[in-house]
Amino acid sequence: MFLLQATSGGVFSISNVTVLIIIILTLLLLTAITAGAETAYFSLNAKDVNYLKTKDNTSARQATTLLEQPKLLLATILVANNFINIAIVITTSMLLRGFLIGMSPVAAFLVQIVAVTFLLVLFGEVLPKVYATQNNMRMALFAAPVINVMQGLFKPISSMLVSSSTFIEEKLGSKPGAANLSNEDFEHAIELTVGHTATREEVNIFKGILKFSNITVRQIMRTRLDVSGIPFDYNFNQVQQLTIDAGYSRMPVYRENLDKVAGMIYTKDFLPYSEIDNFDWHTLIRPAYFVHEGKFIEDLLKEFQHKRIHFAVVVDEFGGTSGIVTLEDIMEEIIGDIKDEFDEEDLHFKKIDDQNYIFEGKTLINDVCRMIGEQSDTFEEVRGESDSLAGLILEISGKFPAVNETVSYKHYDFTVLNIDKMRIQRVKLTINEPESENAKP
Repeated sequence: MFLLQATSGGVFSISNVTVLIIIILTLLLLTAITAGAETAYFSLNAKDVNYLKTKDNTSARQATTLLEQPKLLLATILVANNFINIAIVITTSMLLRGFLIGMSPVAAFLVQIVAVTFLLVLFGEVLPKVYATQNNMRMALFAAPVINVMQGLFKPISSMLVSSSTFIEEKLGSKPGAANLSNEDFEHAIELTVGHTATREEVNIFKGILKFSNITVRQIMRTRLDVSGIPFDYNFNQVQQLTIDAGYSRMPVYRENLDKVAGMIYTKDFLPYSEIDNFDWHTLIRPAYFVHEGKFIEDLLKEFQHKRIHFAVVVDEFGGTSGIVTLEDIMEEIIGDIKDEFDEEDLHFKKIDDQNYIFEGKTLINDVCRMIGEQSDTFEEVRGESDSLAGLILEISGKFPAVNETVSYKHYDFTVLNIDKMRIQRVKLTINEPESENAKP
């Protein structure tokens, strides 16, 4: 009411003008966010969406939830943007009316049109969309809380629009395009096209290439519990013995603990000095390369190639060491396990028969699926944030299981064989016959 009263006398008070300006600026900010969000969300590719899923913060979770219903998201943005733009037109006209007294009605109308159009085009279209195009991930995260609130406010209208558009599409006979094909569809296509002429290894390589761009470092890294490092305060003889026992060509050097990595040691650098007593081996330490656990291995492979390195220390969002990742780990995602002279053949996997397997608890879920011939997303519904078989069992059980306890999911039985220091060491996986959907008592 106070907005109408402000214009009734033809003269604005300073307080009313201030309020109108604040309202207009707020509305311009909201229309900029909605316009930018539209560009940002619908320019994200599959890799960007997967990256959002690895982020553990409220904005990322909200953005991921919004993207799960793209039609509803688009309808919400369009409805909200229209409401906001109408409010800007009305409010701006009210503000300008007090300053255009004395002008002819036509001239005043034209001034209002030019002013409102300028504001909407510049601040509601051009600037936010240019920014969102260049910073789509940042804009998506920034806009997520606002769009989430708008979706709650306008959901009845948005849902009605989505239902209407779906009904029209069905009546027009719209068919899903290639964009709706999933990885499973592509894998099935690979089986049909090359499965009869190529070897099983070649087919697996094709499938590995298909999934390569969506795998993060966290999914393939060696966790810190399995990392062998060199304490900074060791003497040369101790370091030599440690590297011989470990059998690795590259090892991290740390102060106090693995969260304080000081650099890397290449064991080949010791060769010229192996006969020198009390050699200061610290002069051989090379800078360590750090990567975030959410980085995609496709990008990491390019960085390895560019920097000509084979080894990186993986850190989490708090800067602590999560583990290590090597070039070999990356290549194994395409061509399968690579065995060298230091690998023990059956260290993490033993096949008893076609229905029974024994795995180490630290074995990655993706590797388990590959070894038993199942799709990589077989346990997607229950794996949560876990990457290893032990973590999967904890997610399914909801508690720490005892030795010989069996945890079941669908037709898979996981029996814990060995536990050491609150860590699941070995697991027996039994694959039962799936229950027939038509079988009823």
